[in-house]
Amino acid sequence: MTRICDITKLLWPLAAAAALALPVAAWAQAAPDPAIVVNLPHNLSPWGMFLAADIVVKAVMAGLAFASILTWTIWLAKAIELMSARRILRAAVVGLSQAHSFDEAATAMQGRTDRVGILVRAADEELQLSAGALADVKERIDSRLQRIEAAGTREMIRSTGILATIGATAPFVGLFGTVWGIMNSFIGISKQHTTNLAVVAPGIAEALLATALGLVAAIPAVVMYNIFSRWVAGYRALQADASAEIMRLISRDLDRGVFERRPAERRRSATAAE
Repeated sequence: MTRICDITKLLWPLAAAAALALPVAAWAQAAPDPAIVVNLPHNLSPWGMFLAADIVVKAVMAGLAFASILTWTIWLAKAIELMSARRILRAAVVGLSQAHSFDEAATAMQGRTDRVGILVRAADEELQLSAGALADVKERIDSRLQRIEAAGTREMIRSTGILATIGATAPFVGLFGTVWGIMNSFIGISKQHTTNLAVVAPGIAEALLATALGLVAAIPAVVMYNIFSRWVAGYRALQADASAEIMRLISRDLDRGVFERRPAERRRSATAAE
């Protein structure tokens, strides 16, 4: 019993020392290396991370920022263009529907440079070229109007393909920047000979910022492209309505034999009809 007590007395100081040594060792292990702390960037804002990023990641971020600016520029320009064109075209279709003859519509649309004015002038030109050969004039006029409609649609859809390209490629470009940044972070781990998370955290944050910029550029581009696609479809439908109104006026005048008369007689007949 005495020997057990003596052994306990000898082990007690060792146990106390071990109990004190464990927190010290844990603190020493958790404490960051002063050299690592000195080398870590202090500004982890988006601009600070951009400045501290690798040259490849910087190029990716700059390209995505430019793509985002281009997306909003195209949205502003095309939104104004499409809304204005649709409003003018809608008013012109209403004017065509109120005309009683093609000559009346041609007189009302004279001097207009919008899409309906182009359609009316094309139909009038074909009627003049087809004087004395009115058998298939409606087919020839319809062919002209279809080509003008297609040209108008191409004009309205111009530049929207850039939005589709940005929406499809921006996430992958941002992902490339992320992969490159994470690769550089792991290279930094091997150079520092440490697995401390503080060594790789800034590089990973910079890499993830590239992915975020890719999404910032891609999401609005996809949304805007879908909106413009619907607006262009509506514009195409308005052009078709205008062409249909012109063809109806011409068909009525053909059945009345109006185009077989001289232009002066047609005008007098249209005035009398009013």
